[in-house]
Amino acid sequence: MCSIIGYKGNEHASSVLVEGLRKMEYRGYDSVGIATIKSGKLLIRKGVGKVAEVNKSLRLDELPGNLGIGHTRWATHGGIVDSNAHPHLACKSTIAVVHNGIIENYNELKNELCRSGHEFKSETDSEVIAHLLEEYFEITGDIRLSMIFTCKRLQGSFAFVAMFNSSTLCGARYDEPLIIGVGNDDYFLSSDILGFLNYTDRAIFLDNRDIVILNDNDISFFNFDGDRVSRRMTQVAWELGDADKGKYSHFTLKEIHEQRYTIVKSMQQDKKNLEKFCDILTGGKNIYITGSGTSYHSALLAKQIFSKSKIHVETIMSSEFQYSSDMLDENSVLLAISQSGETADVIQSVKSAKTMGAKVISIVNIPTSSLARLSDSYLEVKCGPEIGVAATKSFTSQIALLYYVADIIGRKSNGILSSKDILVKAVIQVLELDSQIEGIADQLKHSKDVYILGRSLHFPICLEGALKIKELSYIHAEGMAAGELKHGPLALIDTNSIVIVLHPDDSTYGDTLSNIHTIKSRGAKIVGISNKKDALYDYQITIPTINESLYPLIEVIPLQLLAYHLSICNNGNPDYPRNLAKSVTVK
Repeated sequence: MCSIIGYKGNEHASSVLVEGLRKMEYRGYDSVGIATIKSGKLLIRKGVGKVAEVNKSLRLDELPGNLGIGHTRWATHGGIVDSNAHPHLACKSTIAVVHNGIIENYNELKNELCRSGHEFKSETDSEVIAHLLEEYFEITGDIRLSMIFTCKRLQGSFAFVAMFNSSTLCGARYDEPLIIGVGNDDYFLSSDILGFLNYTDRAIFLDNRDIVILNDNDISFFNFDGDRVSRRMTQVAWELGDADKGKYSHFTLKEIHEQRYTIVKSMQQDKKNLEKFCDILTGGKNIYITGSGTSYHSALLAKQIFSKSKIHVETIMSSEFQYSSDMLDENSVLLAISQSGETADVIQSVKSAKTMGAKVISIVNIPTSSLARLSDSYLEVKCGPEIGVAATKSFTSQIALLYYVADIIGRKSNGILSSKDILVKAVIQVLELDSQIEGIADQLKHSKDVYILGRSLHFPICLEGALKIKELSYIHAEGMAAGELKHGPLALIDTNSIVIVLHPDDSTYGDTLSNIHTIKSRGAKIVGISNKKDALYDYQITIPTINESLYPLIEVIPLQLLAYHLSICNNGNPDYPRNLAKSVTVK
């Protein structure tokens, strides 16, 4: 939920930290701060706002020193005020900490520390880490022991980076990502490889319960029990250019338009990996799919996609998984879907499944993520960095890959293998409707409620479209199964209603047309997304005709564009919608 970064080397640390935080701002953008060391003194600047805003007002990048830590926050404990921004200092201002995660026993620890004379300056759970380190360093005089004793006291999930005024940089990880970037003469500690990829592509991924200490030019690894451990170096493959907006005004718009490439790229899989993945999937007696948010909508669609290949699966929302995990056993397979591969609810679901003896496979965008490392097999969607908080290209890459897997297993039951060129052409045609959709958004910008209707394969896309509109434009939107309209939701429809209907000319066309008549008779405005013209629509977004199984891949794109333009019309920032973060690493 937050981005953390530490740097030790020969460069001007504050500039490196600010640049890294800009790259990772999708993880949190309520507030920002950095701390550096100069001549044994800790220097700190922090404030509320995005990286560019706070840097402009406080000149974060002018702090001196070659060692420092930085943080962007997504608030969980305490309001969005300067005092709650990271880094946090201990009482003597000799230790500073940045943290990602939740410390569940912070109240107990805080009360204990207060009784020992510590004074707290924030409302956050994170500040207890700094004071605990100081308390144990006073007792032991040893940084390694202070880190071990502190980590053992913390309950919950955390990755933190601590800086001591002795020019020592430390990090620890438990159920939150922490990665070391290794340059020629410098080191980085970051929650995301994007934080240091401008400097090095060599990385070390910490395991759970790992501690790292960087002192002078020495790097050492320990676990929470104090035992030395070794961690191997990995060369990460990631296209740096993908993290730049290019000609587009926002990352979200760029990533929507990148779908002309990313949908097909997701089907470029290593043959051995694919075979192993499919063997595990088909070898399960009971198959379950889990995900959160957009990835859960992928799971719902996967259920229908796999049914065409005669594979029965059940879907479980990751945040609800703990209440259903008893149904899994050694004959079960859990397919977990996650863009970041760090989503706390998904990770917890996977851990629960593994304790029940189930096999775990996953679909991820980041092959070095915690989810990929926990899985028996995984496939990568390969859509590149997705900076916009609302998932767009990662969603279509997920479902394209799910179609592909289902076709491999069912021998082309969905037809994506034979429709790649047609699909790419259709995606390009839909993207060319951008200016028309912008005009529709301008007409709908004052709407208070939007309903999106569809049947069968289209229903998960209704949910996804509604989520995008809520996330980006802050307009209430609801996805509905069109056949359920008469069972209650029709009471909401009147002359003020905007109803978007996913209505291609397929097996659902006639039944959905009846729903449109019912809605129209109550005075609602209809936005039809269809390959077939109809006078009932007040606005039509015309999509190309393709294999009817594949319509979800193209009909979601107009909904993404509509949500984007509604955000712009309402003066929002589509890349950073309020209250949300890209990588939801807290429960």
